[in-house]
Amino acid sequence: MRYLSTRGVAPELNFDDVLITGLARDGGLYLPTDWPKFSPEDLRSFASLSYPELAIEVMRPFLGDTMSREVFGNLVDATYRKFSHPSVAPIKQLESNIWLMELFHGPTLAFKDYAMQILGRLFDQALLARGKRTTIVGATSGDTGSAAIEACKDREAIDVFIFFPKDRVSPIQQKQMTTVDADNIHAIALEGTFDDCQDMVKALFNDLEFRDKFALSAVNSINWARLMPQIVYYFWAGLSLGVDDHRLVFSVPSGNFGNVFSAYAAKKMGLPIEKLIVATNSNDILSRFFNTGTMEIKGVQPSISPSMDIQVSSNFERLLFDLIGRDGASTNRVLKEFRNEGKFTVSEETLMDARRTFDAVCVDDMDTLGRISKTFKEKGEILDPHSAIGVEGAYRFASSDAMKNDISIVSLACAHPAKFPDAVQKATGEHPNLPHHLDDLWERKERLTVLPNKFEEVSNYIADNSRVELK
Repeated sequence: MRYLSTRGVAPELNFDDVLITGLARDGGLYLPTDWPKFSPEDLRSFASLSYPELAIEVMRPFLGDTMSREVFGNLVDATYRKFSHPSVAPIKQLESNIWLMELFHGPTLAFKDYAMQILGRLFDQALLARGKRTTIVGATSGDTGSAAIEACKDREAIDVFIFFPKDRVSPIQQKQMTTVDADNIHAIALEGTFDDCQDMVKALFNDLEFRDKFALSAVNSINWARLMPQIVYYFWAGLSLGVDDHRLVFSVPSGNFGNVFSAYAAKKMGLPIEKLIVATNSNDILSRFFNTGTMEIKGVQPSISPSMDIQVSSNFERLLFDLIGRDGASTNRVLKEFRNEGKFTVSEETLMDARRTFDAVCVDDMDTLGRISKTFKEKGEILDPHSAIGVEGAYRFASSDAMKNDISIVSLACAHPAKFPDAVQKATGEHPNLPHHLDDLWERKERLTVLPNKFEEVSNYIADNSRVELK
C-alpha cells in the first residue's frame, strides 16, 4: 500500500512514513494510491465479527507490509478494551428507518477516541522501531485535543502541543485538555478561532527547517492515520443493519469534513452507501458548497455546537482531489485561489458528481435545540448539540422525495451530552451527568498556556519545550 499527496509533488510513502510525516512536504494531504475493495461476499463474512475483529479486517489493507497481523491485532484489542460499552459503537433505533450510532463510549466521550486511542499506539510502535522521538502538534475545536492528550499522555517518545481557540470550547472540553498532569502534554489556548489554530499547525509544518529540526507530526485528521480507524464504524453500522437488506444513508455532523470523508472512504471500499448527508451548523460553508458549487469563507459565528464552528474544512481537500480526477496540480491551483480570494467554484459537472454521493443541510441553533427537545420528549434519548444536528439532517432526508422504503438512515452521535450541559439543559430541563471516571473533573488543577496567534511566539514555545534531540 502506497500513499500519494493531494498536491502531486511530494513522494509516495508507505503507511509508517505517512503516519509519522502527517502533512505532506508539498502542503498536501495523503491518500491511498488505490482504495482497498471488499466484495459483497467479504462483507457477509464480516457480519459475525466483533468490533475489534472488524477493525482489524477493515484497517489491515492500509498498513501494507509495515506491521504483522499479530502485532496490529494486539494494538487493536488493547484499544477497544478501554471503551465502556461492550458493543463499542452501539446502535439504537429512533424510527423504523432512522438509527442512532453512539460514538461517545471512549475515555474522553467523543468520536475522536475511536481513532485517537489507536493512533497513540501506532505512533509508539513506529517510533520505537526506529529509535526516534516526535513532536506532535494539533489543532482542536474541542474534542480532538482531549482525545489526543488522553491517547498520548506519558508516552516517552512523544511530546504533544495542542492548540485550541481561547474561550471558544466548552468548559468541559477545556478541562479535559488542561487537567492532564503529564510532562509531555502542552495545552495552548491560542487567541483566535479554530481556523487560526489549524492554520498555525499548517504553518509549522510548512516551515520545513523547523519541521525537520523538531520532528513534527500530526494528530489532526490531516494525518491519514486519524481517518483510517473512523472508516471502521461505518462498516460496523452497515453490517449491524444487514448490508443485503438496506440501502444505507449516513447523516454526519460536519465541521472539518474528516468524519464524513471516512464514510466516503467506506463507500469507495465497497460498503453500499446510497447517500452521505453533510449536516452543518450555522457555519455552513460545506452545506453551501454542496448546494451551490461555490466554497466561500465567511466569518466564524459562535454556536451551541462549537466543535463545528469552522470555515476552512481541511479534509475537503481530499474529496476535491478525487472530484477533479486526482490531479495534484489542479488541486493546488484551486486551493491557492481559495486562500487568495476566499472562494472558488467548481464546474457544474463536478458539482453533479459530488451530489451523487452527498446531500447537505444547515441546522441553526434554534433547530438544534428543537431537535434535542423533541428527541428527549418522544424517544427518551438525550442528544448533545452536535449529534442533534446529525439527527435533524436524518429526519429532513427521511421526509424528502429521495427517501425510499428500503433506505436506512444512520445518524452519528459524536459526543456525550454531558460535554455540552448548558445546551442540553436549555432544551430538556435535564442536566446531563458526567460518567463516574470524570466525577472530579472540576476539582482538577488546570495547566495551560495562552499564546497570541503569532508564528514566532508559538514556534519559540515549542522549541523551548520539545524534548526532541536537536540535530
